[in-house]
Amino acid sequence: MTRSRKIFAWTGITLIALLAIVIVVIATFDWNRIKPMLNDKVSQALNRPFAINGDLSVHWQRETQEGGWRAWVPWPRFVAQDLTLGNPDWSKQPQMVTLKQVTFTLSPLPLLVQQVVIPRIELTGPDAKLERLADGRANWVFDLPASDPDAKPSAWVLDIGAIKFDKGLVNYSDQTLNARMDVVITPLGKPIPFSDIVGGKEAKKVADKGATPQDYAFAFTSKGQYRGQAVAGSGKVGGLLALKDAAQPFPVQADVRVGDTHAVIAGTLTDPQNFGALDLRLKLEGASLSNLYPLTGVTLPDSGAYSTDGRLIARLKDPQGASFRYEGFNGRIGNSDIHGDLGFVASQPRPRLTGKLVSDQLLFSDLAPLIGADSNTEQKKRGGQGKQPSAKVLPVETFDTARWRAMDADVEFTGKRIVQSPELPFSDLYTHLLLDDGQLSLQPLRFGVAGGKLDADIRLDGRAQPMQGRAKLTARGFKLKQLFPTFEPMKTSFGALNGDADISGRGNSVAALLGSANGELRMLINDGAVSRGLMEIAGLNVGNYIVSELFGDNEVKINCAVTDFGIKDGLATSRLFVFDTENAIIHITGTANLKTEQLDLDINPESKGFRVFSLRSPLYVNGSFANPNAGVKTGPLLLRGAGMIALGIAAGPAAGLLALVATGDSEPDQCTPLLEQIKAGKLNKTVK
Repeated sequence: MTRSRKIFAWTGITLIALLAIVIVVIATFDWNRIKPMLNDKVSQALNRPFAINGDLSVHWQRETQEGGWRAWVPWPRFVAQDLTLGNPDWSKQPQMVTLKQVTFTLSPLPLLVQQVVIPRIELTGPDAKLERLADGRANWVFDLPASDPDAKPSAWVLDIGAIKFDKGLVNYSDQTLNARMDVVITPLGKPIPFSDIVGGKEAKKVADKGATPQDYAFAFTSKGQYRGQAVAGSGKVGGLLALKDAAQPFPVQADVRVGDTHAVIAGTLTDPQNFGALDLRLKLEGASLSNLYPLTGVTLPDSGAYSTDGRLIARLKDPQGASFRYEGFNGRIGNSDIHGDLGFVASQPRPRLTGKLVSDQLLFSDLAPLIGADSNTEQKKRGGQGKQPSAKVLPVETFDTARWRAMDADVEFTGKRIVQSPELPFSDLYTHLLLDDGQLSLQPLRFGVAGGKLDADIRLDGRAQPMQGRAKLTARGFKLKQLFPTFEPMKTSFGALNGDADISGRGNSVAALLGSANGELRMLINDGAVSRGLMEIAGLNVGNYIVSELFGDNEVKINCAVTDFGIKDGLATSRLFVFDTENAIIHITGTANLKTEQLDLDINPESKGFRVFSLRSPLYVNGSFANPNAGVKTGPLLLRGAGMIALGIAAGPAAGLLALVATGDSEPDQCTPLLEQIKAGKLNKTVK
């Protein structure tokens, strides 16, 4: 053997001997000797008390699941028992986390390139107590010691593949959310396949993405409170939380009740290290959509009981802010169906809600909670206090405008068909809702009514206190034969109703807005009919009385009906209110006080020519909107309405109403001649 070969051989033997000695030393070394140093180093790094109180040992084994040559290399397997991680000084609990045992296997070869690769960590008996104080301090946020600004960053890289856990306890207390929760996690015993929980169709969708979710391995139960509401829930999760593979789905299933809200989810969590993405089937139900605000921070309107079922997709690390999509959901609100897509982005300066919603069959009564117009009983069912006085007609329930500034919104809603009793002629609905920094607008709010359209442009400024509101309404082409479809004499009518309104006010309820309103209301009806039966259909008891006093029980043809009200500080004053019938011209004067809900009207008839007209005295209507009174005035025959025309006050309103004269289907026009007479002051002024 040559000298060089001898040197090479002895060098190889020496290295092998040294490696063997190192392996023997590591294998026989009592690792408990380094626990004091290890505990001290970790405590200093975390600025928290840390301790391995039990045995610390290392076992060598081959990782056959690795495959290839790596399966033949022994890997060290570390086992530490009875670990504790303390709380910061401000906590009343001494320990934040306790573990009966932590086991992990270290890949040896990456250490040569300064990589610490741990394919899996196994946690046995975890018990965590998480808490946050009212000032925002949280024990899961570590106050790490300041690093040397001149020090170079460490070249070592930590790579953890997955976390496996078994039965554990989690106690969560958060004063900022008024929340307290106890969660118990237990093994299922026999794993449940992912498809058994979510269904074969949903499992296939996940598989088509090239990922195979693990089985459900653990069950959990939770109990406590959130924002003052009782919480109870249960569910199932997987047993291995993949941290390295962001695309590996982690199965999640839960059934949770928070107050009167019930949520059921089933699906997957991916990229858990960054809490990155959720893909869940979500079923949600509750007493009112508005009750979701304390739970989610999403501003939704008051509603009847609801239930929905759809797909929730979340991207929690989007650059623009965490985003959520509730896609293809179906459900019911009250007795109306609801379908669509909603998106929510936690953007700055405010989160934003977008979406398109459709109802194929919308019950008109399900719109009442939006403005607090449902009964006290129904308001209490959805969590309200039901403060509507029995003597008040206009809704007094206040809008929670403080919530309007919590987010922005851009949502379209279409009610394809409004389902209601035959007496109500509403056919469809469309609105585009915009919410921008506390300013709410419906542009437009459009109803199909009796073959025509009711268009409204509503703007409410929730930044002002009290709230400021303005509504512009335009009614065009309401066909009288469709407006009262069950009234037989109206079926042959060619008449139409047109109208305009422009009203503004201040207040945080419908009653307050109208009670302070300023503006005007104009309406014109061409070629109709009136009777007691018609008033009964319309639900107008006072009208029923007036018609019976004026005309008896017979139907009377209306050539034209025109009205013009000026509104100031909630007091609506008749500037012009005239019915031109086949037998008489009827003038109505007086006021309707929207603030006090009181009526004060005089009805004055003028008979035409020599026709017999039974009533010779004026009528009155007074009392409240809820309980009006009507009767015959005693005394001489005073026609104050005619006197008003004599003074020429009605000439201006008559000119404005000419713009509302119907054309087309409502010919022949009966209103233009009447309005021209009023303008010229030629209408009869006396009745003898």
